[in-house]
Amino acid sequence: VAQIVTFGTLAARAAIRDVARAMGLPYAVGDTVAKRVPWELNMTLDKALAVSRDLKELYDSDDQVKRLVDVARKVEGMPRHASTHAAGVVITAEPVSEYVPLCVNGDMVATQYTMTLLEELGLLKMDFLGLRNLTIIDDAEKMIRRREPTFSIRRIPLDAPAVYKMMSAGNSDGVFQFESAGMKRVLTQLRPDHFEDLIAVISLFRPGPMESIPRYIENRHNPAKVTYQHPLLKPILEVTYGCIVYQEQVMQIFRDLAGYSLGRADLVRRAMSKKKHDVMQKERAIFINGLTDEEGRVTVEGCVRRGVPAAVANEIFDEMASFASYAFNKSHAAAYALVAYQTAYLKAYYPKEYMAALLTSVWDSDKVVSYMAECERLRIRVLPPSVNESTADFIVAHDHIRFGLLAVKNIGRGFIDEMVREREAGGAFTSFYNFCQRMTPYREFNRRALESLIRCGALDGIGANRRQMLEASAYILEQLEDVKRRNVSGQMGFFDDPDTAAACEPKLPQVAEFPYEELLAMEKEVAGLYLTGNPMKPYEAVHRRMGAARMDQILDAFAEGGEGTYRDGQTVTLLGMLGRVQVKATKNNAQMAYATLEDLYGSLELVLFPRVLESCRSLLRSGQVVTVRGKLNAREDEAPKVLVSDVSPAPTPDAVPAEPVEPPKPKAVANPGLYLKIPSLTSDEWCRAKKLLRVFDGKMPVYLRAADTGKLIRVPADLWVSPEPILLTELERALGKENVAKLW
Repeated sequence: VAQIVTFGTLAARAAIRDVARAMGLPYAVGDTVAKRVPWELNMTLDKALAVSRDLKELYDSDDQVKRLVDVARKVEGMPRHASTHAAGVVITAEPVSEYVPLCVNGDMVATQYTMTLLEELGLLKMDFLGLRNLTIIDDAEKMIRRREPTFSIRRIPLDAPAVYKMMSAGNSDGVFQFESAGMKRVLTQLRPDHFEDLIAVISLFRPGPMESIPRYIENRHNPAKVTYQHPLLKPILEVTYGCIVYQEQVMQIFRDLAGYSLGRADLVRRAMSKKKHDVMQKERAIFINGLTDEEGRVTVEGCVRRGVPAAVANEIFDEMASFASYAFNKSHAAAYALVAYQTAYLKAYYPKEYMAALLTSVWDSDKVVSYMAECERLRIRVLPPSVNESTADFIVAHDHIRFGLLAVKNIGRGFIDEMVREREAGGAFTSFYNFCQRMTPYREFNRRALESLIRCGALDGIGANRRQMLEASAYILEQLEDVKRRNVSGQMGFFDDPDTAAACEPKLPQVAEFPYEELLAMEKEVAGLYLTGNPMKPYEAVHRRMGAARMDQILDAFAEGGEGTYRDGQTVTLLGMLGRVQVKATKNNAQMAYATLEDLYGSLELVLFPRVLESCRSLLRSGQVVTVRGKLNAREDEAPKVLVSDVSPAPTPDAVPAEPVEPPKPKAVANPGLYLKIPSLTSDEWCRAKKLLRVFDGKMPVYLRAADTGKLIRVPADLWVSPEPILLTELERALGKENVAKLW
C-alpha cells in the first residue's frame, strides 16, 4: 500500500502571483493583477483577457503588467508542486516499489505516478475517506445511551418532521455538508421535506450542476413547469423534476435513448467525468446515429433509430457533457445525505449531546466560538470547566454542556485521566487544598497545570476565589512536596495523619477576587476564549440592530472561495472588541497599525494605514469596543483582513426599562430569585449591574428595590440570570455586599 502523488498546477491567478514574485515585482502589483482575473471555474489567462475589461485595460496600458501576464501565460497549467491525494492509496500484491517508482512526500511514501497513470497501468486505486462526522455521531450516540440505553442511530426514521423543519429554516450550523451560507440559502428556498431532496441538494451544490439549482427549486414547487426534451426522459428525470442530477441518470439516458450496454454507458460516463474531450466528441456521433461493427451488425442503436430526432439528441448530449464533469453518482450523494441527516436528527432531537460531541471535535479550531454561539441560540449553556465534573471532552452535565479540559493550555490528556480516576475513587474535591493534596502523588500534576486550572475557572466553587488560589498555590505545593519527601524517607510528622491534616488545612490569604475583566482575560489566555461570560454580550442587541457583519460568516465565505455573501473588496461594518494592537513604521517612517477585532462569533485582523491611524489613535486600546468600517482584503493563502477606513466608539448598549410588579405581601414567602438594592433606575450602580446581568443570562428572576421610590420591581426576562458564584461576587463588588441577596 502507498499513498498517491498529485501535482498542483499553476492556475491563472497563481501563475500571475508566482511570476510576479520571480520577477521581483512588489506584492501589490501581482496582487492587483491577479484580482482582476475573474474567480470562475476553469478560468484561464486568455479567457480572462477576453472577459475582464479591467485586466485588458491594464494589460494594454502598462508594459510591466503586459510582460507579467505574457510570462504567466507560458507557465499556466504547468505543475507547481507535488502533494498527496486526500484519500487515495494504491494496493498491490507485491511491494509497490516492484510496480512503480516511489518518493517521500512530506512524512509519507507516495507513488511518483498520478492516479490516472496508475489506472492505465491496471493497478488498484482505492479511496478511503475518513469523516470526522462519523466520530461525532458515535460520541453523541454514546452520551445519549446513558439516558436511553436502547438508542441507535441506525434505527432513526428518515422522515422526522423536526429535521426537515430545522433544515428548511436554514438552522443547519453543525450539520454535515449543509453548514455553508450558500447551502443555507438553498435549503430555505427549497424547503426539503423528504430524504430524496437532501440527496439532490448535495449533488447539485457543486460547480456545473449548481446552475440547475434555480430550475430544480422552481420545478420542485411547481410540478406543472416540469418539461422533458423527449418522453423517454420522463421515467429517468421524474424524480429530479426534469433536471439531470446524478451520474446514474447520465448512464440511464445512454441506455434508454441510444441502446448502450451498461459497460459502455459507464465508460462514457467516466470519459465525461475525466474531461476526455476527444473521446466525448467521438461518442457524440455514436449516441446520435449508433454504431455498427465490421460485419455490419448494429452494436449500438443510437437515438435516431429509437425515434429521438438528431437535433434533440444533440441538445441532450450537450447538457450531459457539461454536467457529467462535476456530478456525483447518486450512491455517493445518498451516503453523504445519510450522514448529513443523522447529524441533523441528533441536533434536532438530542441537541445537548450532539453539540457536546461537535465541540469536542473542533476544540482546537476557531469553530468553537461559533458553535458555542449556536448552543446559546438553542438555549444550551456551555458551562466553564470544573474539576468535579469535566473530562477531557465536552460532556452533557445537568441539562447543560460542560467545557472539555483538553482545550485548556498546559492540561494534557494524561493529567485529565489521572484527575478523573482520583475523583471516581475518592469522591468530589472539597477544597483547593484537598484537590492539591490528592493530586500531588500523580506524575502529571505540576504547578503549570494547577495555575491553568485556576485561571480557566475549573477550581471555582470549592471555597476560594482565583486570586486566593493563585497566591497560595506555590506555598501549598511546596508544603505537600515536603510531606511527600518525608514520607519517602520513612519519617512521619504530627500532621501526616489524613484526618488531622484535613482539619488543619492551611488558611488561604484573605484577598479580594480579581476584577471581572481580568478574570475573563485569564480565561481567554489559557482556553483561547471566554468561558464565564463575554465582554461583547451586552452589545448583542446593538450588533443585530445596526446590521454589523458576523466575523465567522465572513471567514466561512472566504473558506468557500469568497462566493456568496462576502467578496474581496466589499465594504463591511463590524462591531467588536479590540485585542492585540501593534504599531509599525512604514518605509516612509510613517506609522501604521495591525489589530485584532473580535465579536461574539469570531475574530478578524484589521489593517490601519497611516492616515486612518492618525484619525483614530485614541480609540486603539486593547479591550476597547468599537465600530469599524472597511474593505475586505483576501489572499488565496491567508484569512481575509479588513482595510480600515473608519473607527468610531461603539454605541452604548440600550437601557432596558424595568417592569414594575406588586411588592410581596407582609409575612408572605418571597419568590425565589436574585434581589438587588440600587439607588435609582438611572444610577451608575444599576448601569454596571445590568452589564453583569446580560453576561450571565439564564432563567433565575431578578428583583430590584430602588432606594428613591422604595418599590420592589422585577426586571424583564432578558435580564434574568444563571446563579454563578462569580456573578454574585461581581455584583457585591459593584453594589456592596449588603445590597445583594439570593433566595433559591
